[in-house]
Amino acid sequence: MEKIDLKKTLSEFYSVPKNKIIITNVPSMNYIMIDGQGDPNNSVQFQEAVNALFSISYTIKFMIKKGRQQIDYGVMPLEGLWWTDDLNNFSMEHKEDWKWTLMIMQPDLVTPEIYKEAFENVAKKKDLPALPKLRFEAMKDGLAAQIMYVGPYNEEPPTIVKLHNYIKENGYKLTGKHREIYLNDMRKTAPEKLKTIIRQPIMR
Repeated sequence: MEKIDLKKTLSEFYSVPKNKIIITNVPSMNYIMIDGQGDPNNSVQFQEAVNALFSISYTIKFMIKKGRQQIDYGVMPLEGLWWTDDLNNFSMEHKEDWKWTLMIMQPDLVTPEIYKEAFENVAKKKDLPALPKLRFEAMKDGLAAQIMYVGPYNEEPPTIVKLHNYIKENGYKLTGKHREIYLNDMRKTAPEKLKTIIRQPIMR
């Protein structure tokens, strides 16, 4: 059986030195995605979205591992896009106004047909309210600046400011939505040990 280490293959995008800002060019990748809004800390909608994303991602993984392809790989980490209608009012104090898209990247061997089959399998076995809201879609960040942050999510702002200042000081402009890649299971990891890649698409 062939084994693929996606984090190693895509290390430029999923392995960033702590506190070092990297400029990279992120290609188009396929994701399973879901949209929502509200404070992630107390939102049932948010938890339902996470459960649906991981349920179908693991279903796809085992379909490919046990199927004709016989390829094993690790499910990729949860990622999130975060914004508000008025970005000038994006505030850590008003998380109820946040809008988000959660996603999990899928390897190239995952096709729309495989996704559809996995969706149907999960729908038969589990009652997941967020499942019908999922979609399989490609996304390209393109040119982006990113940094690794370690610590509680609510203490990210100084690192975000550092990233944004670096972008502006080096002649770039912010474009696209703020992205976070959660390298740990937030349900099982102590807040001070949480590793998050913070990525911001940029342009000249």
